Amino acid sequence: MPSQIPEETIEEIKKGNDIVDIVGEYVQLKKQGRNFFGLCPFHGEQTPSFSVTQDKQIFHCFGCGKGGNVVTFVMEIEGYSFIQAIEFLANKSGHVLPGMDVQAEQSPYKREQNDVLKAYEWLSKLYHHLLRHTKEGKEGYNYLLSRGFTDDIIDKFQLGFSPGSKDFIAEFLEKKGFHKQLMVKAGILSVNEQDVVTDRFRSRVIFPIRNHLGKCIAFGGRTITNQEPKYLNSPETDLFQKGKLLYNFDLARSAIRKEQKAVLFEGYMDVISAYKAGVHNGVATLGTSITESQAKLLRRYVDTVVICYDADKAGVQAAYKAAKLLKSVNCTVKVATMPNNLDPDEYIGQYGADRFKQDVLDASDTYMTFLMKFLAKDYNLHLEGDRIQYVERILDEIALMERPIEREYYLKELSNQFDLSLDTLSLEVRNRLKKTVSKPDNQRQVSHTKITKGAFSNKKLLPAFHNAERRLIAYMLHNQSICEKVKEEIGGLFNIDDHKVIVTYLYAYYEEGHSPDVSNFIEKLPDTTIQNLVVQIAMIPVLDNISDREINDYIRTIKAEQGDHAKIKSLKAEQRLAEKQKDPVKAAQIGMEILSIQKRLKNFNG
Repeated sequence: MPSQIPEETIEEIKKGNDIVDIVGEYVQLKKQGRNFFGLCPFHGEQTPSFSVTQDKQIFHCFGCGKGGNVVTFVMEIEGYSFIQAIEFLANKSGHVLPGMDVQAEQSPYKREQNDVLKAYEWLSKLYHHLLRHTKEGKEGYNYLLSRGFTDDIIDKFQLGFSPGSKDFIAEFLEKKGFHKQLMVKAGILSVNEQDVVTDRFRSRVIFPIRNHLGKCIAFGGRTITNQEPKYLNSPETDLFQKGKLLYNFDLARSAIRKEQKAVLFEGYMDVISAYKAGVHNGVATLGTSITESQAKLLRRYVDTVVICYDADKAGVQAAYKAAKLLKSVNCTVKVATMPNNLDPDEYIGQYGADRFKQDVLDASDTYMTFLMKFLAKDYNLHLEGDRIQYVERILDEIALMERPIEREYYLKELSNQFDLSLDTLSLEVRNRLKKTVSKPDNQRQVSHTKITKGAFSNKKLLPAFHNAERRLIAYMLHNQSICEKVKEEIGGLFNIDDHKVIVTYLYAYYEEGHSPDVSNFIEKLPDTTIQNLVVQIAMIPVLDNISDREINDYIRTIKAEQGDHAKIKSLKAEQRLAEKQKDPVKAAQIGMEILSIQKRLKNFNG
């Protein structure tokens, strides 16, 4: 088993995986100039500060400071080791890594997780086979056909059936070499009151639940008899956390990008029925209300989310909560209205695919229209007092809107509905805005939308020598001849310790025969802090035809800082000696000289 992958192979794999394509599978990227920007997947934010540079094959977040290349991105977002990331990318680009044994790199915890994943993979295939090709699965198969499912849909979603036997699955897994204790811990098997291990999902139709990579990590089971509960999910584990996953996200992701919107449903059956109806960008929560983590996941991929929940009271209440949460993470929210207390699956069954798309999804209410309808249910609008309270409540929401055209539109709606002066309503909104602005920062109400700030906002000004070193390194990363000139002029005598480390590695990098390539260079660096700093410096714009004069100016600024600091150090030593020799006049004169140099440095460095 090779412990090292040849550097040439790594380079081929990196070249076969464009960083924009790989990052784009996790983050909704939009091109601005030469770079791509999106919401950082490593920290919560509402305005994009995460940048991907295609020509340099690097990423950098101006918010949290993380940066790197395509390999380090995969390592960070998936929690992979270096070799696991390379294997992942090799699979993407079609490269073969013969003889690789990833298990050897893994901790016992990772090996245990891999065993669980393998067990889920085996079981999802077994359940599907039982449903489609055996007498034991006929009952589940006929149930799905009665619900309008086709063989293509059953195969697409790998639906399955677990037989009624208490120990069929347990024995199957044991024969495959999986320990019962681990399978119980993973929620695949259950333990009854007599401490006997049994099959968890027996006599249920099986819905495999996959992560964003398409790996099965849990099951949902629906009863086809009178078992309770009607739906049964795998318990939460390290691999399966309901609040962080969305059902069908792996299959829907490409359609979400293509459609530029996602449709959010409440359950598996709605997603699959919608898919059958031609709606391929549908996802669902897993038996719980949508969480902030799920909302942020959708926001990273798409701006617009259409909520399509059941029409009953619980469904409408859940839609309200989901709409508020999605809006809070800066999504454009629409809410579909289901008539006659139907759920999406029932509506499609009764009225067909075309009407579902045209009369339900395409006719979705905007967030504000839905909110006005929803809040109206809490008031008796025939009573004067309730009408005033309702208008006040809606004005609170309108005041949160950033776009004046939206505010004016809904103010006119209120004006027409309640025969109120538009001027009066506008004044009420302006008063609310003034109160918000006048509050201390920590008490202001956060707007649903924010103006994107520049990537370098709120950055403290650096001294001139510090900027000179950063800009000089940026050119050294870009141009080997500049690097050689700097090496001859000042070598490693930079003033900032991290800069000394960077140039030391950069000199060695070029000496080994490498060409300028930031993406490749950062893999030679000792830790992520230095890697992130190099990526940050590499994002500084450089000129292709930089003059020798400008490079010499940077070098001179760096040397000047060294000279002055060396002079101060020497003078302080002289001052201490004068104090020991009981010569206060000389010590004071030296002190004045030190202050003069420090003052000049302060003025020079801005």
